[in-house]
Amino acid sequence: MPLPRRDQPSGRFPVVQSMAGDSALVEKALAGDRHSFELLVEKYYKVLFNGALRMVNDTEDARDIVQVTFLKAYEKLHTFKLEQKFFSWIYRIMFHESLNLLKRRKPRVELPTTLVEPTSNPEEACAENELSVAISRALQSLSHDNRLVVVLRHFLGLSYDEMSEILDIPEKTVKSRLFTARRQLGALLADRRATT
Repeated sequence: MPLPRRDQPSGRFPVVQSMAGDSALVEKALAGDRHSFELLVEKYYKVLFNGALRMVNDTEDARDIVQVTFLKAYEKLHTFKLEQKFFSWIYRIMFHESLNLLKRRKPRVELPTTLVEPTSNPEEACAENELSVAISRALQSLSHDNRLVVVLRHFLGLSYDEMSEILDIPEKTVKSRLFTARRQLGALLADRRATT
């Protein structure tokens, strides 16, 4: 099943709020309705791609991760518990695929160039692009765990409870990691300002 080309990164993707129909789509997919699973792919491709891109910082790797994520989700759909949120379940798969890729590859300093929306003012666009690049570099220097909580909270807009469910850790640990990650990001960005 070919995946849609919806992998153009942008600032922040709101997580799809209407998740009530996901269980019904999963049930139909389990009964052999491939179109139902395709609807889940269409619904979550963009947000999973954005999360993977923020984790691995490479467009092609992020596409591969999302494709493998949906493949694994389809193969393991029978293990999904209908009382769970499908988004949390599939996001956890994407997260583990991202970590697996990061463990296999050597670090790179390749940054996406389209993290900011175009503006009409060239000076403003330049400043936004510089800030975006600085944030991307700072984000990539964080540990995987700290980077993930920043991505989940600030780029995907998830609640602490949703983050706790995806990461399978207590909410207090989520808050602690986020506090640490924010401090580290602040220090990295302050260092950047001091050197420019």
